[in-house]
Amino acid sequence: MELAALATAAVPGLYPVAFGPSPDDATDFDSALLEGTDGRRWRVRSPRGREASARLETEMLVLRAFGPGVRAELPFQLPAVAGTVRHGNLTTCVYTHLAGTVWELDGLAHGGTRLVRDIGGALAAIHSLPHSLVDRADLPAYSANEFRQRRLNELDQAATTGKIPPILLRRWENALEDVSMWRFSPTVVHGDLHEDNLLVDDGRVTAVTGWTDLRVGDPADDLAWLVASNEPEFIDAVVSAYHEARHEPVDPHLLRRAALAAEFALAQYLVKALTLGDAEAAADGEDMLAQLAADIEAEDAAHAAEDAEQAHDAERMDDGGASPAVAVPPAVAASPAVAVPPAVAGSPAVAVPPAVTVTPIDDSETSEPEAHDEGTDEDDARDSLADLPLHSGIPAAHAEPATDAIPLVDGHISQGPTR
Repeated sequence: MELAALATAAVPGLYPVAFGPSPDDATDFDSALLEGTDGRRWRVRSPRGREASARLETEMLVLRAFGPGVRAELPFQLPAVAGTVRHGNLTTCVYTHLAGTVWELDGLAHGGTRLVRDIGGALAAIHSLPHSLVDRADLPAYSANEFRQRRLNELDQAATTGKIPPILLRRWENALEDVSMWRFSPTVVHGDLHEDNLLVDDGRVTAVTGWTDLRVGDPADDLAWLVASNEPEFIDAVVSAYHEARHEPVDPHLLRRAALAAEFALAQYLVKALTLGDAEAAADGEDMLAQLAADIEAEDAAHAAEDAEQAHDAERMDDGGASPAVAVPPAVAASPAVAVPPAVAGSPAVAVPPAVTVTPIDDSETSEPEAHDEGTDEDDARDSLADLPLHSGIPAAHAEPATDAIPLVDGHISQGPTR
């Protein structure tokens, strides 16, 4: 009822007659769905702390920067801020209603060709937004080199914890020192794109939400959730649709940087947990990093065994022997799902890292050919990000119900079915 009262204060003329739950990050926000006397529906979000309030204010700034002309060009809807109200030191926001539901990754991956093209088109539309949009909102803008340096600084910070397995530190450092990988054209980036922030209705992407991290930077960051889906055909199809809609030269290292971002999210989670003094979350972060390191070591061992077998066969051929049947090395078993740790208390900026699996990915598998960069021979001597093991996408823990289909029950909005 308090949220209904705040919404009434935020939006003149709004008189709620029904309300219901709105799934959200319960650590940081109280949320509800409201219906007014005129039948219109609204979503109200009230932060529980100052950091959450600051995030909410950033999102409001971003959404207001999307003028009618920009919104009209996008192939999806965005939330609109209907009103705000201060309650103590915190800001509560009321948004207009958006139709659609959140689908889990498996549903998106098997949602059909039209949905795949919509996802690729949505990514392309975001990355084609004018940089002036970010400038007007006074949000961060990074050149390619500045972004790479930022990642290096974050890696140094993670290393100082003493809790990152050495094999991961070497792997990430090699990737960041490979300058050819970081020659990209900065674009506007959503910054927090994953399945929870895509609303789907009738097999189409209808809206994109969660605009707290808009910036100019590496477009690969918006694909990290995608390459972590462990669905190769889905990845290829979305990336193909993305390139088709972008009409820009293909970035041959786009997916490799996305894979790096997906892995490095575990280190960022650990650092945040340690900073907040959350021992339980920090322990979970350490466990997930240890599992990722073990997966990489197992994959490296399998590759080494395969290389040794091929070298042995070559020696026998040189000696005039008959070529034996090449032993097929056992497949690298995907790591068991790592339990998703609880959200770090008071840490809205930390996405809960999902389970870790081993899935090699190579840009050459996409529909676009990979360009040959100078220094390729030297790059081959390093740990290749084409073999990055990826973790599964962030689970849709706070799926938005299909509010356009929520019936009134005894003066309340009942929970509608979700996918």
